Amino acid sequence: MTRVLHASDLHFGPPAVPAQLDAIGEMISGRRFDVVAISGDLSQRARPGEFQAARQFLRDAAKVSRTIVIPGNHDVKWWRAPLGVGSRASAIANYARYISKDFEPVLTVPGVTFVGINTAQGVVPGTLTWNPRDVGVVGNMSSEQIEEARAKFEASPKGNQRVLIMHHNPLRGELSNRYGLSYPARAAKAFVDLGIDLVLCGHDHQEAVHHVEHTTYGTVVCTAGTVSNRTRGQRPSAMNVVTITPQGIEVEPQIWSERAQNFLPGPTKRFAR
Repeated sequence: MTRVLHASDLHFGPPAVPAQLDAIGEMISGRRFDVVAISGDLSQRARPGEFQAARQFLRDAAKVSRTIVIPGNHDVKWWRAPLGVGSRASAIANYARYISKDFEPVLTVPGVTFVGINTAQGVVPGTLTWNPRDVGVVGNMSSEQIEEARAKFEASPKGNQRVLIMHHNPLRGELSNRYGLSYPARAAKAFVDLGIDLVLCGHDHQEAVHHVEHTTYGTVVCTAGTVSNRTRGQRPSAMNVVTITPQGIEVEPQIWSERAQNFLPGPTKRFAR
């Protein structure tokens, strides 16, 4: 059994809510998850101070759990390298300095392999749409990244369940009515081709759990809500506790309660394997 705390969109900086971060820290320390997975947007404006706060949060989590983290669009200064003009390294330099130089990490625990894909690529041809609101916001998963993920999964122990961590939501958000990725059909095909059991993502700022039945067992897509004051539709902040066993995947939402000043569990969804 592998227990995972999946959070996203922490937005260290002005949007962060100290009481929520304290509650997460206490939960991590008390429940000692096997893995703490953060699917991007650690910062609000990719500033050093924001990343320093995020780094301390991750260091505290790493004292009791394995951790895996990827960048989100807020962690990249896309304006420093639009359409290849400028320095891509400069655009993500603060994340690399304070969080990790590995933007697509791999983590293997008994029975499960986690592979990160960096969908926060700034403004590149793969993220361009006709909507001006999408500039620097929409994500991309390239064919090259999919093949790299395939190689990483194939190098992992045979029979391990496969978990893909990405920032942008590959399915349409209920309230936003938007996909996080510019080519969601490419992602859906990749989930089938790679045999992905579980996707952990964020970006949409609304928690959601879907089961895409496109293979024998299908793919569970788990979107964590934001843990900040930037919630969508006045919904409370939310994250997820995910339990992975050979028999199935369980997702228990953790919903912020203002009255309790804590995250309280919501209804658990179970998917047999």
